[in-house]
Amino acid sequence: MTQSSETPQSKGQVADAVKGNWVDRLAPAATRPYLRLSRADRPIGTWLLLLPCWWAVLLAALATGGFTQWDGWLMLGCALGAWLMRGAGCTWNDITDREFDAQVARTRSRPIPSGQVSVRGAVIWMGAQALLAFAILLSFPPLAIALGVGSLALVAIYPFAKRFTWWPQVFLGLAFNWGALLAWAAHDGTLAWPALVLYGAGIAWTLFYDTIYAHQDTEDDALIGVKSTARLFGENSPRWLFGFLVAAVLLLALAVIGATAPLGNPLVLVVALGGVWAFGWHMAWQLRGLKIDSPETCLKLFRSNRDAGLLVALFFAVALFL
Repeated sequence: MTQSSETPQSKGQVADAVKGNWVDRLAPAATRPYLRLSRADRPIGTWLLLLPCWWAVLLAALATGGFTQWDGWLMLGCALGAWLMRGAGCTWNDITDREFDAQVARTRSRPIPSGQVSVRGAVIWMGAQALLAFAILLSFPPLAIALGVGSLALVAIYPFAKRFTWWPQVFLGLAFNWGALLAWAAHDGTLAWPALVLYGAGIAWTLFYDTIYAHQDTEDDALIGVKSTARLFGENSPRWLFGFLVAAVLLLALAVIGATAPLGNPLVLVVALGGVWAFGWHMAWQLRGLKIDSPETCLKLFRSNRDAGLLVALFFAVALFL
């Protein structure tokens, strides 16, 4: 009996997908290319989009004295919306980057450059996801709806940023952390200043983790002319990453202090700041283990940022019960 010569990519799997993911194992065959287009086989992006939303809901609940049923819906609605809008955004990204993706080893197995999904099919799929996300958004207050619609400009611009700036990660940060503003506004219909500081903390965090992620592709990016902070910083990346770490931790701490100090409960403040400390510790652990010339290490550390963000959400949730 001869052994099959099929590789994971010849079966339609994407090179940097999580091994044994549910899409490759369980999803109906006809849906797999579209789910891969939405990165359903790579859930880390959904987490990174969702976590600033959860931070905002929990911190706003702390600031107003408690977690309500409405906050529960916000947490769920943000989770569904993050999954859908991350999928729509990634589909748009793959449509615009299809020629670049075909030239990069890590991305040429994606559904469009590999021929699994046509551009027309991708556009229809993107629209369907965006419409479902909009339906969820309509359950939120007017300011949150307006912010959600406004975020589309950032989503539209981001895939082109790598063509005209060395700082495309800034545009990603602006888009990926917009949910902190939206979720805070959805909590009570207004935007307090800690929400803006929280947004800034998320942007610094994105600069940290996406620079690590971009180090996987520096050689291919240089060949095809794609810009990134990883290419810009080069061997100096650890110094820049340390700066982003400090900025993220300080801004997050300021947001926590601004939201919880008026409550007059020192224990709530200390526990919430414990989440900031755990967040900073995790980022420092990543920095110690970073090897910018090892794509495997960069991908592993990038994915670990789900845990860094969850630590913040966990401490905020515990503080709500004090």
